[in-house]
Amino acid sequence: MAQNWDPQAYGREGAFVHKLAGGVVEWLDAKPGERILDLGCGDGQLTAQLAAIGTNITGVDSSAAMVEAAKSRGIAAEQGSAEQLPFPANQFDAVFSNAALHWVRGQDEMMAEVHRVLKRGGRFVVEMGGHGNIAAIRVALMAVLARHGYAYREDGVNYYPTPAGYRARLERHGFSIERIELIPRPTPLPEGGMAGWLNTFRRGVLDGLPQELRPAIVNETCALLEPALKDEDGGWVADYVRLRFIAHACS
Repeated sequence: MAQNWDPQAYGREGAFVHKLAGGVVEWLDAKPGERILDLGCGDGQLTAQLAAIGTNITGVDSSAAMVEAAKSRGIAAEQGSAEQLPFPANQFDAVFSNAALHWVRGQDEMMAEVHRVLKRGGRFVVEMGGHGNIAAIRVALMAVLARHGYAYREDGVNYYPTPAGYRARLERHGFSIERIELIPRPTPLPEGGMAGWLNTFRRGVLDGLPQELRPAIVNETCALLEPALKDEDGGWVADYVRLRFIAHACS
């Protein structure tokens, strides 16, 4: 299952992604003149913020539509796979990524590529989905999909590791870990609510279903989630858990 991104829908339903990135940006501690790769730059909103402080930042994303959206903001961005980065070795002072690496299928290949393009001692600073991320959403969606005979559609969509598991994986690829944390972060959703979230962040799942079935899948999933994730004022809160880390390419 490949996720399909619509930059306009993402800008409307996923604006919280870059708005809540202050913590990982602080950990990056970017300096003017540093050469930085934004891995999974999306529509470039956060990339533009880092460019504004004087960094020499380049974005890369697997989605052609997102790359075009980033370029429209004046970002130097390229379409490319995290597992096969389109850059020479030893190019970057830092590789930065926010809310993207949990979409990467080949985690080991990605880490090898990040290590390759970093300068020795360069830092790898990331926030991504961690263990327990959107647990209620996934269980509800899987239950509804199973009811309609499509349980497999949610299999392997994302990878949400534990700190210990990801630390071990990073170390196998020659990184030393300076800091790694699992951060619960219940996240209020914009006006589109849970339906907007599902139609944006599970578009790849939904696109593989018969078109006439998609609204029912979304509605039934929302109905299951209401008691847990909808507040008394009608607002939706997604059960996000983030994994954040700083690692250095040391060997």
